[in-house]
Amino acid sequence: MWFKNVRVYRLSAPLTIDAAALEQALAEYKFTPCSGQEAVRSGFSFPLHPSIKHYSHQQNQRWYFAIKRQEKVLPAAVINEELAPKLDAAATEAGRPLSRKEKQALKEDLIQTLLPRAFSRSSLTQGYYDAERQWLVLNTGSASKAEDILALLRKALGSLPALPWLDSHKLNQQLQLWLQQQSLPAQFQLGAAVELKAPDEEGAKVKFSNHLLTADEVQTHLQDKLVTRLSLQQEQGLALTVADDGGIKQIQYPDALFEQNEELGWDDLISRLDADLILMADSLDQALQAISAQVSGSH
Repeated sequence: MWFKNVRVYRLSAPLTIDAAALEQALAEYKFTPCSGQEAVRSGFSFPLHPSIKHYSHQQNQRWYFAIKRQEKVLPAAVINEELAPKLDAAATEAGRPLSRKEKQALKEDLIQTLLPRAFSRSSLTQGYYDAERQWLVLNTGSASKAEDILALLRKALGSLPALPWLDSHKLNQQLQLWLQQQSLPAQFQLGAAVELKAPDEEGAKVKFSNHLLTADEVQTHLQDKLVTRLSLQQEQGLALTVADDGGIKQIQYPDALFEQNEELGWDDLISRLDADLILMADSLDQALQAISAQVSGSH
């Protein structure tokens, strides 16, 4: 429930679908397990809790959703062990070495044969739409997984005019300044980790962890390298890492935030989960808004 890595998108037009229509739209693309010959399948699942059978959860100006993905697991060692005798037999029958294309065709046929016996691995990725800011916040650090989620949302909703939430050129400029302790987002200060990379073909990299980032040995790298990841932290709030592609990673919430709802207990599951969602999303949105305002206001 507490997002750890996020990809954020900004919608160029607000979503105006009502709660009932949204629930129906997501339900039409609900998750069902892989069939025998399928390697992977995704669909909408229940964002709040498996026992709460709703595909969307409305809360103030936000609605939450979840994507469940199931994939068949076929270890390479198993495939290779089964494939080796088939390749030998086919080469013997042909009386010559097999071409790369022939080997690949045999491998693909074998995988289709093995899929019904493969183990299944499932994952759940949650996200929410913030109507006030027209943001789509996805709980994943993977750009490819985020694109898969956007594609499924587009199928369900008909359209989804989603763009990256930050201008990459402006963000890259700001990361350089932030490391120099200039123009930091409101209420943020430098963390203790940074990664930098040279923009030339060799792309020399350097990484500092648990380090004083204002130290000369760190700052001198700004002369010939670009910041690719930088950790920031609020004095009594979130700690996170901003990547140069706009991803937010390694989000850490303060203990005081976790403790705010402890008195509610868990007797009323929906109320408790709802209260935790509010805390999480409010604190995350505040941090995202500060970063966005600083990047968007840069020149």
